[in-house]
Amino acid sequence: MASLVPTISAVVVLVAFAALLAAAETAITNVPRAKALALQEDGRRGAPSLVRLLEHRERFLNPVLLLILICHLMTAGIVGLEAESHFGPLGIALSLVVVAVVIYVMAEAAPKTYALQHPERTALFVAPIVSVLAGFPPLRILTRALIRISNILLPGKGRPDGPVVSEDELLAFAEVAMEEGQIESEERKLIGSIIDFGDTVAREVMVPRPDMVTVGIDKRVDDVVDELLARGFSRIPVIGEGGVDDILGIAFTKDLMLAVRAARSTAKVESLMRDAMFVPETKKVAELMREMQANKQHMAIVVDEYGGTAGLVTLEDLIEELVGEIVDEYDIETAPVEHLPNGDIRVSGRLSLDEANEDLGLELPTGDWDTVAGLLFTQLGHVPAEGESIEVDGHTLTADTIDGRRIERVRITPRPRDWKPVEASA
Repeated sequence: MASLVPTISAVVVLVAFAALLAAAETAITNVPRAKALALQEDGRRGAPSLVRLLEHRERFLNPVLLLILICHLMTAGIVGLEAESHFGPLGIALSLVVVAVVIYVMAEAAPKTYALQHPERTALFVAPIVSVLAGFPPLRILTRALIRISNILLPGKGRPDGPVVSEDELLAFAEVAMEEGQIESEERKLIGSIIDFGDTVAREVMVPRPDMVTVGIDKRVDDVVDELLARGFSRIPVIGEGGVDDILGIAFTKDLMLAVRAARSTAKVESLMRDAMFVPETKKVAELMREMQANKQHMAIVVDEYGGTAGLVTLEDLIEELVGEIVDEYDIETAPVEHLPNGDIRVSGRLSLDEANEDLGLELPTGDWDTVAGLLFTQLGHVPAEGESIEVDGHTLTADTIDGRRIERVRITPRPRDWKPVEASA
């Protein structure tokens, strides 16, 4: 019996060490670096080592995996030799079963389950240990050599560069967090808006050209002030003889009011306007917001590929993409969506298809058009008459209100629940 003490001691140590490494593997894999940085800011013990470890997970994870494998093989070898010396060939078979059960329960399932249940606590505990082990020169050299061999057999250097978590996965995480009560529905909506914000371009958020309010360069200061006060604007584009495609600058209400107080109300607005900021309609709004903040601009003129004016965008428009509609004292509030008693939905023609599909549960087709009105225009192929309708993927779209050539409101009759697409005949 005394001869078994060293063997049992060695097996216990190997299994315990393997369990520690298994917990470390799970913690390294599941704790995000952002969380480690937050723990470091809180002054948690072991957090600095954890941050360094998560900056290059693969450098620390590979040695851990190799040590786990070595521990398992050594455990199996020691138990097998001891069993063979006592029970012969049958002992080897029995030892494999026993070792498999012990390793699975004690060195894999139990520590990894604990690490999943307490990821932060586990990560902070194992980070300094893993840092020391991974820095051990013989182990580091051996790990690199084995990785080179694996790269020869399977060309490549591991996972390709790219996001650790996709946008769809982030949205799924937020959805689960909302269902579990970790975040509110408004917070879930804000997360979705932030993700969508990165893919949105200026054309999708701008005030379109027909809705722009401008003043001529030959206008007097007092006339422009009257226009601004009547509409509740803080700034307005100034155009030249070429019309809205000839924007020369931006007039600010504060500058004009100061001029009025200085008895310059009869001066031309040209003398007070400031330079305008011009951006292409395909510019990403996230980048545009940063530029407007850096340049201290609250309004930018959006131009199309031919240099013509497509519309204008304000800093408020960009913020509304994140937090939703902002209505001030001067805004005339018209509901973009109205649910009618018969089940139809009346929407603004400018409502984006993304909002219509996501917020209203519709499945309208997307393409080169951005809005519901654009979809109706494209499908009809002409300017509709008021009341003209068309069926699109089972939904019925009706031009509810027309202003000149513009579709102001569209009535949508959602497709029936039992609707099925018609298969094209061969």
